[in-house]
Amino acid sequence: MHAAVRASNENAASPEPSHVAENDELSPSAKAPTAVGLYLAGVQFLFAVGWIVYVIYLPALAEQAGLPKSAVPWLLLMDQLVFVVCDLAVGVWSDRAAGVLGRIGWWIIGVTLLSTVAFLMLPWVAPRGSAGLFVAITALWAASSAALRVPPLTLLGRYVAKPAVPWLVSLVLLGTGIASAIGPYLGLTLKGIDPRLPFALAGLSLAAITAGMVWAERMLSQQKAAVWAPELETVASPPALLTARAGVAPFPGFLLAALLAATAAQMHTNLVAAPLYLRHAPSTMLPLLLPVFWVGFNLALMPASLAVKRFGALPVLAGSMLVAAACSAGAWNATALEALVPVQGLAGAAWGVSLMSGFSAAVFFGQTGREGFTGGALNSALAAAALSRIAVVTFVAPAPVVAAQWGWVPALLFTLGAAVLCAIWPRSRSV
Repeated sequence: MHAAVRASNENAASPEPSHVAENDELSPSAKAPTAVGLYLAGVQFLFAVGWIVYVIYLPALAEQAGLPKSAVPWLLLMDQLVFVVCDLAVGVWSDRAAGVLGRIGWWIIGVTLLSTVAFLMLPWVAPRGSAGLFVAITALWAASSAALRVPPLTLLGRYVAKPAVPWLVSLVLLGTGIASAIGPYLGLTLKGIDPRLPFALAGLSLAAITAGMVWAERMLSQQKAAVWAPELETVASPPALLTARAGVAPFPGFLLAALLAATAAQMHTNLVAAPLYLRHAPSTMLPLLLPVFWVGFNLALMPASLAVKRFGALPVLAGSMLVAAACSAGAWNATALEALVPVQGLAGAAWGVSLMSGFSAAVFFGQTGREGFTGGALNSALAAAALSRIAVVTFVAPAPVVAAQWGWVPALLFTLGAAVLCAIWPRSRSV
């Protein structure tokens, strides 16, 4: 949010024949299988809703399990740490599994069922007062949920022609963006409701929709087989992600930039946004004001896919980071609600462009054969950013008054991320 945000340094690898590029640009393979994109958007939407439900009820469930209130931030930190490790591990595994058609889809279904069982057990186990069991099941759910964040990127990178990737990524992220936008309303709607009901609805809905993952994998594979010439399946060995020439390592540099930008976005949306709104509006208006950022996020995704196709992922990513930096600084300095609201919407749009182009870049860095690794690494970076934000809230700035004083930090981090991308872009012209 997610990962989660792609052929690296093709200048240093064996280039694809020119007729492959022409096929990608002119043939029907460049037309994205929108049905699969919408399906994956639904999966990500339900996954994000499940996470929101978990966060809403976690304090009460932890108390029922016998854990002190101070343990809740530690549980959230544990979740993000598990995401950091498991997202990368699942990404590497999905690269190996992608060689067998259908293996990723069936594996996702199996692990998702395990994740669903763990998720459903949380509101039933907590009242029994077993803190250790509650923590163990929470860790199991966090670890198994990685199956829904990384493998879809592997499928897109493995089976979808390069020009179609940005459009599909924008659809996938739309599911996460819509869930984030309705998050404040879910908090109000679920207040006072027995947690077993929303946990059951969210968990079972996610398990049901995940059953279509095998269909999605086969549909993408069949489209590729029908359009791409068989002899093109094996052209170009996996590109080198690391290079010592000129002292630049494009993919690690990209990950650093993504980490900086994701940390900036985490701080802006979860640490600074509410205190900035409270300068100009009562707290009762927050459920109406906080989604403004995510409305801008969602509206920018589709146009961003066109920009990435036209200009490339890294230039669009760097430009959107600079716009996000300007908007974040503008929000911090806004003197009235009428000025703050549109700037927050623009900040959300800039972050939507950043995340969409970032995931597209991860797919391009990984083509062909390491899409899972690059996508998993990006999701791990996003989780690390969330972990750092939770740590700041827990140990440094727990009060809104203190958090508001950090309003200048997101702009600085966005700017640093853009600077890193400008440094590596000459070594990554094909991304």
